[in-house]
Amino acid sequence: MHSFWSDKRVTVTGGAGFLGQHLVKRLESLGAKVFVPRQRDYNLTSLDACLRCLLEHPCDHLFHAAAYYGGIGINQTQPATLYYSNLVMGANIMEAARLANVKKFVAIGTACSYPGYLEGHLKESDLWAGPCHASVVNYGLTKKMMAVQAQAYKKQYGLDSIHLILTNLYGPGDSYNPDRSHVVAALVRKWVEADMNKAPSVEVWGTGKAVREFIYVEDCADAIVLAAETYDDCSTPLNLGTGIGTSIRELAETLNDVVQFKGKMTWLTDKPDGAPLKVLDVTRMKQVLEGWTPPTSLRDGLAKTVAWYRANKTMADQKW
Repeated sequence: MHSFWSDKRVTVTGGAGFLGQHLVKRLESLGAKVFVPRQRDYNLTSLDACLRCLLEHPCDHLFHAAAYYGGIGINQTQPATLYYSNLVMGANIMEAARLANVKKFVAIGTACSYPGYLEGHLKESDLWAGPCHASVVNYGLTKKMMAVQAQAYKKQYGLDSIHLILTNLYGPGDSYNPDRSHVVAALVRKWVEADMNKAPSVEVWGTGKAVREFIYVEDCADAIVLAAETYDDCSTPLNLGTGIGTSIRELAETLNDVVQFKGKMTWLTDKPDGAPLKVLDVTRMKQVLEGWTPPTSLRDGLAKTVAWYRANKTMADQKW
C-alpha cells in the first residue's frame, strides 16, 4: 500500500542511537528512503559539515534525534560539553536545513525542558513557566532553544518545523552504562545482574512513592512518525507520552516479577525521591494523532527490554 512516506527522502540525525534506530526502522518499513549521517563523516557541531550533509543527501524531511546526553553523572561532570554540543548541533542543523530547502524539520525535544520545580501533569503551555531543573539545565535548555529557533525561522524564512517533547524512554537498544543510563535501564541492569548472581537482595533509592511516566521506544518512534505526518504548528510543542503515571515502586515490582528475582527488595528511604509527580499531559497528542495511544503496556515493554538486555548485555553495558 502507498503511504505518506513512500519514496520520501528522509534524514535522521542520531539514527544509529537508541531512539534513532527505531525511528529509522519505522520510516523504512513505510517506504521512506532514509539516510543516517555518521559522526565520522559529518560532525554536526560544524555548520559546514551539516550543510555538506544535506547538500550531498537532499531530503524532504529531517528528524533531528542526535543528542549528547546521560544520567546524573554526566550532567555533573560534563555540563559544558552537554550544553555546547546540543546547542550547536541544534542551531547548525536547522540553519543547514533552511539553506538546503528541507521541506520539514522535526525537532526531538525532551521533558527535561519543562520547569524543574513544576509538578503534576505537564501541559505544553507550561514549557516557559519557569527554569529547567538545575540538574539537567545544561541539556534541557538547549533543546528548548530549538523551539525558539523554529519560530524565528518560520517567521523569517518560512521553514516548516515541529517540536516534539518526549517523556522517559525505555526499551531495546538503550545504554546500560551507569554513566549514560536513565532509571529504567539502570534498574533493568541491577535486577538482571542480581538474578544472574543469585544475590540476596536488590537496593533501590528512595521510598518508591515518586510517580513518573515511561514510554516504550518503539511506540515513541511510531508517535514521532505520525506527528511528522499530521502536525504542522511550529508555535506550540507537542507532548508525546502515555499520560500514565507509574510509581517507582510499581516499576520496581513489575520488573521484579518480569525477571522473577527470588531475593528481597530493599528501599533506601534516606535517599531522595525527587518530585512527587511528573507526567506529561497528552490531551493534545490524542487530538493531533486522532486518538492514537501507545499500545505497549509497561509489563510487556519491560519483558521485551529484559529479554533484549540478557541477550546483548556485554554490548549494552559498554554502549556510549
